[in-house]
Amino acid sequence: MTGENPAVTPRDPVGMTPMRDLMPPEPGSADPFTEHRRLLFGTAYRMLGTVTDSEDVLQDAWITWHGADRSAVRNPRAYLVRTVVNLALNRLTSARATRETYVGPWLPAPILTEPSAEQESEMADTVSTAMLVVLETLTPVERAVFVLREVFGFSHAEIAGFIDRPEATVRQIAHRARAHVQARRPRCDSDGAERREITEKFLAAAHGGDVNALMELLAPDVTLWNDGGGKVTAARRPLYGPDHVARWMLGVLAKPVAAGIRMAPATINGELGLLVLFGEMPMGALTFDILDGHILNVRFQVNPDKLAGLLPGQ
Repeated sequence: MTGENPAVTPRDPVGMTPMRDLMPPEPGSADPFTEHRRLLFGTAYRMLGTVTDSEDVLQDAWITWHGADRSAVRNPRAYLVRTVVNLALNRLTSARATRETYVGPWLPAPILTEPSAEQESEMADTVSTAMLVVLETLTPVERAVFVLREVFGFSHAEIAGFIDRPEATVRQIAHRARAHVQARRPRCDSDGAERREITEKFLAAAHGGDVNALMELLAPDVTLWNDGGGKVTAARRPLYGPDHVARWMLGVLAKPVAAGIRMAPATINGELGLLVLFGEMPMGALTFDILDGHILNVRFQVNPDKLAGLLPGQ
């Protein structure tokens, strides 16, 4: 990306407000693309599940926008959303074939976010790792409709214009997608305080190599997914059960401490999780779902191609 295109520069450095890219825009910018960039990135990321693909889509949308006949664009926001949605649909459709040959479990690319304010908690939940995994089970069009309707609140009529479908069809797709997501959404019930407590205990058990303490934190039916994409050593199938998951995780997380690799709490995709770091360089991200005071699902992203959203600076 060049200096001539500031509207689609990479995410803010960690410690500023990267959540801005995942939240609705604030009005007032002179350039419509800049004004709506958060909405556009948030839409693309929820549709594609990767930071690099989302930024590529915004780059293409920026080029389209600046080559458009502005006099013919009556509603810049609608024009930009339509452009991003259709670019993301094209990319998502082609990505499906690639993911069929993906090595091991596929997980979305994590992104660092600011701790959610109370009014942002629902929006942050729509970008959680668990939600993005569920959205992967929708068809591309269902995913677009769900994101536009359930996350950003566009009307059925607006969405119909974005994806060139009759409004009645969009209503049917929206109903089907919402029911699909509700049926497959992981159960979880932890609040912020409980999540912090469990995260701290998990970190202490992992650093201390305490398999029993780690097993006590895991639900009887715990499942772990590890995405290495064939680029680094990773479990190529989901792991099940406290003993199997705990011993595998200690083998991965406890031994490298002496080599300078450490874990640190961080807000990842709107929820408290753990970063795996070598110095200040991210090597992986660990997120989890909590139910009845125990960790029910663990997702461990270590594919180096998917860690751009964790970088401390661009």
